[in-house]
Amino acid sequence: MPKTSTESVKTTIITSPSVSTPTASMPKDTATIFNPAKPTMVSEQRLSDSSQPYHHKANHNQNRSIAQSSDATLGALSTENAPVNAAPKIGFVSLGCPKALVDSERIITELSRDGYQVASDYEGADLVVVNTCGFIESAVQESLDAIGEAISKNGKVIVTGCLGKEADKIRAMHPAVLAVTGAHAYDEVIRAVALHVPKPDRSLDANYDPKINLINEAGIKLTPSHYAYLKISEGCNHRCTFCIIPSLRGDLVSRPIDSVMNEAMALKNAGVKELLIISQDTSAYGLDLKYKTSFWNGMPLKSKFYDLCQALNDLGIWVRLHYVYPYPHVDKVVELMGEKKLLPYLDIPFQHASHSILKAMKRPAHSENTLARIHAWREICPDIVIRSTFVVGFPGETEEDFQCLLDWLVEARLDRVGAFTYSEVEGAVANDLPNHVPEDVKQQRYERLMTLQQDISAQKLQEKIGKTLMVLVDEIDSEEGVAICRSYADAPEIDGHVYVDDITAAVKVGQFLTVTIDDASEYDLFASYKG
Repeated sequence: MPKTSTESVKTTIITSPSVSTPTASMPKDTATIFNPAKPTMVSEQRLSDSSQPYHHKANHNQNRSIAQSSDATLGALSTENAPVNAAPKIGFVSLGCPKALVDSERIITELSRDGYQVASDYEGADLVVVNTCGFIESAVQESLDAIGEAISKNGKVIVTGCLGKEADKIRAMHPAVLAVTGAHAYDEVIRAVALHVPKPDRSLDANYDPKINLINEAGIKLTPSHYAYLKISEGCNHRCTFCIIPSLRGDLVSRPIDSVMNEAMALKNAGVKELLIISQDTSAYGLDLKYKTSFWNGMPLKSKFYDLCQALNDLGIWVRLHYVYPYPHVDKVVELMGEKKLLPYLDIPFQHASHSILKAMKRPAHSENTLARIHAWREICPDIVIRSTFVVGFPGETEEDFQCLLDWLVEARLDRVGAFTYSEVEGAVANDLPNHVPEDVKQQRYERLMTLQQDISAQKLQEKIGKTLMVLVDEIDSEEGVAICRSYADAPEIDGHVYVDDITAAVKVGQFLTVTIDDASEYDLFASYKG
């Protein structure tokens, strides 16, 4: 495997919403920020540096540049259903979380069905759509910068997404924008595009037959073809004091279960091997529908979290659950994991451990004994992997509160942890709370937390050495003969990797391999494959 220096690994500090994922394969024997030779590198050099491992990201962002959006779209469109060459081209920049990425996918799918092409650069676009993020202030600034870049390089820009709720702010900074819409406003975006760049007349394309030249039922995806995000609901009923998502995306609105399952089946039929289930609160799925029964494949199904998990299991592909709250009814879903019916992986945003801080955050289930629940889940499903995110430096957080969080982490021994320092977001209730924590104290606490969790992660991964795992191939470094893979414990672009040596030319992206774990770093595993 190649030797990689710390300078050659481009990564992004966890508090930033942008993502820059390393593509070089990681060595077993070289001191890098992924695989340091000496533990002393950890707390001082590495955590104070601005280039931290992307595995530490608190936010599961899925940014896509204008070129990346074009590349993904070309991969999804066959020659037969591609728009006529003379069709207008729309550039697309997508920022933010997987939920925003799904919104972008839907808009691009509809534009492509209408005959538009997706431009690969600003200069070649007739118009640019920027799908924005407004979750934290750094994300807001990134979105405003992206809008400015699009206007500067193209001139015709439509803005959509979470920041679209702040239309006055956007127009004040960028008065040239043609239109501004809010999150998941698909139809508004399509109408705005057609207003400024009229829809192409596909009847002029002699090769186009609307009866057969259809985009795949699964739609266009901006992820690799072997995995996809499946959004089961929109909005959130919680009112966490540090979050403005309900004001951006509204209250919980669940999709009927037959709609979710139809999309899931279409994705499987399109070759997807892994579904990543997303929403604002996955465990609340169906609550707003009063768990309404629908029919799918001739069978009655309730629009309910447990019932959905059962139905998804029947597809026979990997199903990974994100954004789950630790409610008691999740116990039954963990039982499905113990029965090998779902990937034993839960992404649960605990956010803190101190009861006083959780109460100030107005977190759901803040009074629950989460440690007891985690221990019970491990009894039910010993292989379960738990990922979480935490906020440090929340207003009013004392050293005692923070130490409570560290003690909790020691006992919880979570597998994957991201964290971010608290930052004010315009409109968040927490801004008005007393006793804000100084920035230097926030950063110190962040570094202490990540140093502790790094040790926990390293210990847990050492326990994997000598075991066999099934992994999914994400990339292949053909020059080095290395497959960059993920196990059930690894969500894409946020968790670790399994680097598999000495693969043959027969190994392809999207393939499952059974490998033996030979070595481990703090975040990644290194394995061999016998073919």
